[in-house]
Parts: sequence; C-alpha cells; structure tokens
Amino acid sequence: MGIKSLLAKPLAAIAFNQQTKVANNAIAAQRKVLEMLIGKAKITVFGKEHKFDDIKTYDDLKKAVPLNDYEGLAHYIKRVKAGEEDVLWPGKPIYLCKTSGTTSGTKYIPISTESISNHIGSAKNALFSYMHQSGNTAFVDGKMIFLQGSPILETQNDIPIGRLSGIVAHHVPAYLQTNRLPAWETNCIEDWETKVDKIVAETAHQDLRLISGIPSWIQMYFERLLAFTGKKTVKEVFPNFSVYVFGGVNYAPYKTIFDALIGTSIDTVETYPASEGFIAYQDDYKNEGLLLVVDNGIFYEFVKPEEIGTPNPQRIDLSEVEIGVNYAIVLNTNAGLWGYIIGDTIKFVSLNPYRIVVTGRIKHFTSAFGEHVIAEEVEFAMQAACNTTGAQVAEFHVAPQVKPEVGELPYHEWFIEFVQEPTDMLAFAAQLDAAMQSKNSYYTDLISGSILQPLIISKVQKGAFQAYMKGIGKLGGQNKLPRLSNDRGMADKLQDYKINLFNT
Repeated sequence: MGIKSLLAKPLAAIAFNQQTKVANNAIAAQRKVLEMLIGKAKITVFGKEHKFDDIKTYDDLKKAVPLNDYEGLAHYIKRVKAGEEDVLWPGKPIYLCKTSGTTSGTKYIPISTESISNHIGSAKNALFSYMHQSGNTAFVDGKMIFLQGSPILETQNDIPIGRLSGIVAHHVPAYLQTNRLPAWETNCIEDWETKVDKIVAETAHQDLRLISGIPSWIQMYFERLLAFTGKKTVKEVFPNFSVYVFGGVNYAPYKTIFDALIGTSIDTVETYPASEGFIAYQDDYKNEGLLLVVDNGIFYEFVKPEEIGTPNPQRIDLSEVEIGVNYAIVLNTNAGLWGYIIGDTIKFVSLNPYRIVVTGRIKHFTSAFGEHVIAEEVEFAMQAACNTTGAQVAEFHVAPQVKPEVGELPYHEWFIEFVQEPTDMLAFAAQLDAAMQSKNSYYTDLISGSILQPLIISKVQKGAFQAYMKGIGKLGGQNKLPRLSNDRGMADKLQDYKINLFNT
C-alpha cells in the first residue's frame, strides 16, 4: 500500500462522518444556506431590485423572486459578461461556464469564488464516501483518467470562460496531479476523435485504476483501446482498474456493454454535477440514490414539471418533498442564480437522508398524444427488454410519429443501435412495449383505446448516434444524447442511418 492510499483511509473516514452529520440535519443546513445567500446578495443589483432586505423566510423568497430559466436571467448575465460587478452575486465571477442551451443558444453560467468549492469539494466527497465504504483506496496510488472537454479558457473582461470540465481541470488537487491522465496537451485537443485516439495511445501502457467520464464517450474510448492493444477486455489492459465514476446519464442501459468490454462487473460511483452547481453524489456505492448536497451554497426548490410555465406553480422546499414524486429542480446559488430552473427532473428515493435519482429533462419527453413519457420510463423499459431477451443496446432514441402511412395508427418510433441483437426482434419489441405500458398508464390507455399502435423499432447502423452527435457539433466532452423527444427533429436526421423497420 502506497503512502497516498494509506493517508486516504483516515481522511475518507473524517469526510464521510462530516457529511453524514450534515445529511442528518439537512433542513437546518438548508435554512443556513438560504440565510447566507440572501445576506450576501443584498448589495447586488438583483438583490436590490427584488428587495432582499425584506426576505426573512422561504415564503418571503417565493414572493420576491420569480422562477427563472436562462432567458429570465439573461439580461443580468449580459451585464456580468460585460465586466460589471455586484450584479447577481457580490463582485465578479471567477469563471463563466459555457454550455449549450436548448432555446437560447450558448449559455454563460457564473461560477464564483464561493461556488467553485461546491464543484470541487462535492466531487472529492463522492470519492471519499466510496473509499470509506468500500475500503478501496489503492486507486490513488495508480493513474486516473478524466475524459473531459478542453481546459483551454478564453477571457473576456478579465473573466475566464470555458466548459465546466475544462474549468474543473484547473482545480485538480496537487496531490493527484502526478496521477492524472491524459497529458495537458492531449486534453487540449479540440477534435474529439483525434483526442480519444491520442488518449488511447498515451494510456494503453499505464497502470490505470480509476476512469471518469460520460458512459457513451467512455465506451468509445474502451472500444478504441481494445482495437489498439489487440486485447479482449479492458481488465487485460488495466489489471488494477477498480472504479468507474460517471454522471449526467443513467448507467443502467450501459452496464451490460461495459461489463462485457471491461471483462467483469466493476464498482461505479455516480455523481450529479451541473454547470449551475454540484447537486448530488452517490454516498453509498451499493445502493440507489444520490445524496443531495445541502450545505454548500445551493438552496433547493422543487416544482412539479407540469406546473412549469403556469401562472402560479406550487414551489416547495426540501421540508415538503415526497418520495416518488417527479419534481423539476430549482436552484438559488452562491454564484448568483435565483429561482433558476435548470431543466432536470428528479425523484426522491429517501428522505432520511435526502437521496434522489435523476429522471430526465423537462424538455426531453414524448407527449404528442398526452402520454408524457419521460427518460426514466424509456430507460426502464429498455433495460427490462434487454434483460428478458439477452439483447445489448449501445444507444437509442424515442420520438413520436404523428403522421404515419395512410391507414396506420400513430406510434412511438424507437431508433436503436444494437451491440447484440435479440434472436426474435418481434418478441423484443413486444417486451419493450409491455414494459412501457407497465410504467405509464396514459400510454397503456392510448394503446388499448386504439389511439396509438404499439411501438415500432427502427434499427440503425453501428456508430449512427456518434455520427449524429458529430454532425451537430456535440461529439464528446460533456455532451449527452437525448433519449427522447417530443418532435421529429432528431428522428428525421436518424433516417439516413436506418437499416430496417420492425413492427410488433
């Protein structure tokens, strides 16, 4: 055992115990965060305009601060970007995080001196929790790879601007710098495919023990690594590889493929980092749910997704949430986001402590016929169908077909890239549809009422989804593939990759 792994054990225990204490007093921690946020932001333009001096309670906050999406705060952020101080948070942000918006093009999310500690500290606590519970600290003695965007930052009005993963790369603790891969120069390569090939060559003969990144891009790395080395499994290349850290998407649809590529099942740690703040992490690597970070500069609100955009949505704080209810998550942060709807939906799986699962995106759903199918449901159905039939799926996307051939009923079209096809595609489609009906009663009613026909599978070529993402300029980095859509925008572009059409 190396010195780093030896020292990590007591540090992990201390960090885990501290976070457990906070988690057991989450409501009190949230009250302190709200008090701190309002107290510090009173001097800002936003604070003065919204009379922060009069805010004493959460009810006061709801009356003073409306719910906002990016467009609602854009005119303030424009002033921040121009170099003005004390607009949304005291002073100027130390970074502007550049991210793609669904309706507003590129978004610029402020990161302050205070909020960067949330991003870095929460990631550290996720690893400490895993170390403490698993006893595995040996990975800190080997190499670690973080498959991420370029750390090159541009500067405007003395504010560095870049992608979140690139910004975070500047804050990797010094004691991990010698363990970290790839090289800085490699990390700065902009073209994703060139970058992955360079990383493969650079890491193939290293003692890699921890790998972190979005599953779809790590899968791409694994496949190219095996092709480069001629090995059959990742474990043959990296015998000491022991933990995979991921975030942003559901790992379950990838698990079978990863187990096959790696050669064994491996420990995983899920995190929930967003440009707006590090929201939650898996504090118990053996069980479902991510521990909400309640004490580090974010005050949370929750709204039912169907109420977003209505005149009087019901906003609740952590003390009022219920298990199993789908909520849109709303942030008030120490970087100056107020009543900010980040676009994600979550459910609580535990209230003691407060643990969540991410269920999808507000704008990523299928409800062309009133069924309101969400990502959680299609991912469940796909996993159930694969488990039953032995199929393996690389990626998939669901879209409504509202204008079928003459004489046909409308349907949900599932574009699927298979790694291992089922022996009976019709049976697979039937299993998929049955699983969907078990999760969504509205969908069931539409099928039984002959409003919709059962789903149709469109098989696509290997690499189709990577080609699609490359075509829209979102290959790699923190970019995630939408599992479903309420229109045919993505579906129409996938038509070029279709191989065949199967019906139930």
